[in-house]
Amino acid sequence: MEKIKITLTGSLIGAKPNQKATAKSLGLNKIGDVTEQNNDASVLGKVKIVSHLVKVENV
Repeated sequence: MEKIKITLTGSLIGAKPNQKATAKSLGLNKIGDVTEQNNDASVLGKVKIVSHLVKVENV
């Protein structure tokens, strides 16, 4: 399966609670954290919620 690399680039301090929870479920806790996830619908939905805080790249 294809993978995507997700990097947290923005601060979660002012984020809404659901955005904080979504970032945590992706494995992102502080700025600069990077995680590799499968490129499927559930992960892309999570990325859409925090799209203004993350950078996404194909691996």
